[in-house]
Amino acid sequence: MQNKNITTSIKRCDWCVKDPLYILYHDEEWGKEVTDDNKMFEFIVLESAQAGLSWLTILKKRENYRKAFAGFNPHKIAKFNETKIESLMQNQGIIRNRNKIKSTISNAQCFLKIQKEFGSFCKYMKSFLPNKKPIVNHWKTLKEIPASTPLSDTISKDMKKRGFKFFGSTICYAHLQAVGYVNDHLLDCHCRNKSK
Repeated sequence: MQNKNITTSIKRCDWCVKDPLYILYHDEEWGKEVTDDNKMFEFIVLESAQAGLSWLTILKKRENYRKAFAGFNPHKIAKFNETKIESLMQNQGIIRNRNKIKSTISNAQCFLKIQKEFGSFCKYMKSFLPNKKPIVNHWKTLKEIPASTPLSDTISKDMKKRGFKFFGSTICYAHLQAVGYVNDHLLDCHCRNKSK
């Protein structure tokens, strides 16, 4: 990690300032519009794993997840079998929750079906956005930012109907923030206008 990028004099969203890994993630990834389906799927895997845990816990295990889950390749993950599940249950580098591991496999299968139907998963996600453009909010404090919205309710319901698991409205909203489809950088954050 390049500590030279991390200076305390720069104003950031308050949630990220206590850990260098969090700061780097905030500055270089969070809220930047994702247009690549592989990156989108990586975030779906990680967000689903995060359910009930802190995002920092998952960030620290991200590279372990990359190795364990075939570089986040949905085509490969969709073919994981019971033997692979048992192997993953022994992997101390990831969250060893059988339901989450199985849902990653079924979510990969659902992801591929949506890709086939819409041409790309990003197109599917953008179909829910007004004018298919990211939403830009104008929050001054973290207290103003909701945990979920009618938009995340709608998307998570549709994804659930399509078979996705561990992707409720709160996880969905966190996902929309992470992939830049909702810009929730605070007004005085230095990343505010660097969403691309």
